[in-house]
Amino acid sequence: MNKDALTQNLKRKVYELGFDAVGIARAGFLDDYAPVLENWLARGHHGKMSYMENHFDKRLDPRLLVPGARSVIVLLHNYYPKQKQPADTYQIAKYAYGKDYHFVLKDKMRQLVRWLESKVGQIVYRVFTDSAPVLERQWAQRAGLGWIGKNSLLLRPGKGSFYFIGEIITDVELAYDPPATFDRCGRCTRCIDACPTQAILPDRTIDARRCISYLTIELKDEKLPKAFNGKWNDWIFGCDICQDVCPWNGFSLPHSEPAFDPHPQLLQLQRHHWETLNRDTFNEIFRKSAVKRAKYEGLMRNIEVLRKPSE
Repeated sequence: MNKDALTQNLKRKVYELGFDAVGIARAGFLDDYAPVLENWLARGHHGKMSYMENHFDKRLDPRLLVPGARSVIVLLHNYYPKQKQPADTYQIAKYAYGKDYHFVLKDKMRQLVRWLESKVGQIVYRVFTDSAPVLERQWAQRAGLGWIGKNSLLLRPGKGSFYFIGEIITDVELAYDPPATFDRCGRCTRCIDACPTQAILPDRTIDARRCISYLTIELKDEKLPKAFNGKWNDWIFGCDICQDVCPWNGFSLPHSEPAFDPHPQLLQLQRHHWETLNRDTFNEIFRKSAVKRAKYEGLMRNIEVLRKPSE
């Protein structure tokens, strides 16, 4: 089977596995993003995520992660929910509604690898989804799947940004898609204007130190910065504000992956339920969820910041 036929069959298999889009890029050095990453780190915009300072070269060149790598297969999976939390309660980011995406996507990607090996024999590969020094959005753009929006997220034309990104980096040579060279944000600044902590920077990166997602998940301090009191907009795990206001997300359609459906109790939690949440209930509702990343103590810390003084 030649690489064009192999690529076409692989893409058909991708959709059979439930992914929503696939693009393939030639593995190489992300030279256009190197100065952006270097400047972002130099300004300390990664906050206390010290791990971002590690493996600078590997972040820019997947061939250092997977020796002999030729192809970066980029996969997108919709996670936009059918039902959402009530608007008048504490909020968690939509990506954390259901089962932890790391497990769901990696399982599907390994199935794809097994299919690929059935066609070409044993291969060298690694699978990733937000779990290693891989610049996922940049590779998605290079694979032709969309552009990097002003909020730093990958945007798909007519589809929006509520997508998980996964990658298979492999030594198999495939037919490559042209990179996305368009930018359809235009003059729109809705994401920038809506961010309550002014975390979105002019170069399409984020100052993590001001980002609600970073503050409620990545920051492990006992207390949260008082400078942002009153600006949380009820977010206690992650934040979707810049996505919710994006006009392109007006095209978002609900996903069809049962694993991403929320635990039945999640959509019923009112403020007083969150505020009196005990460890056992936390473990029951979020046992398989990405929310466990914050741990029970972290989630309750976040809730305490948002509670009204009279409460």
